[in-house]
Amino acid sequence: MLFTNDTVEAMRAAVHLVNSAEDPDTLTTPEDFVAFLDAFPYTGRIDHSPAELDALRILRPRLRRMLLAPRDEMVDGINEALRDVTFDAHVVRHDGADWHLHAVADDRPLAERVLAETAMGLLDIVRADEGSRLAVCADEDCRGVVFDLSRNRSRRYCSTTCTNRNAVAAYRARQR
Repeated sequence: MLFTNDTVEAMRAAVHLVNSAEDPDTLTTPEDFVAFLDAFPYTGRIDHSPAELDALRILRPRLRRMLLAPRDEMVDGINEALRDVTFDAHVVRHDGADWHLHAVADDRPLAERVLAETAMGLLDIVRADEGSRLAVCADEDCRGVVFDLSRNRSRRYCSTTCTNRNAVAAYRARQR
């Protein structure tokens, strides 16, 4: 595997969170919030409050800028994020995952923990010079973010919906 499991999971969660802001917004209700947490089970304090949901929604544009920035600007975003979190780094093992680093305490707000984990994951991407694995969806009507972990860097679409829509369009174009 190119990246450690915690890096991959942090990036997948950040990409999913960013893509939830696309039309239609899929992170608006408490049920949407629960679905996000089911898909990306963050450890630590989770209040399930409207304020916590709002904080995640507010974080999305910042994460988008961080994920899609050129390498040097990505580092600037990482540094800004690291300045904005209260560090309490500790190594933990939980839920079947082997030892890994948690940069902030489990009692810190969820949005702060998401920001810290995204910054730490992006740091691994920068250090490996693998920023090209993050891109905007190739669907001309979509602005979703793609995290490409394929060996040959062939992933172009953010979701199966975009992949299928473009495959059908290409098929129909060939049939004409």
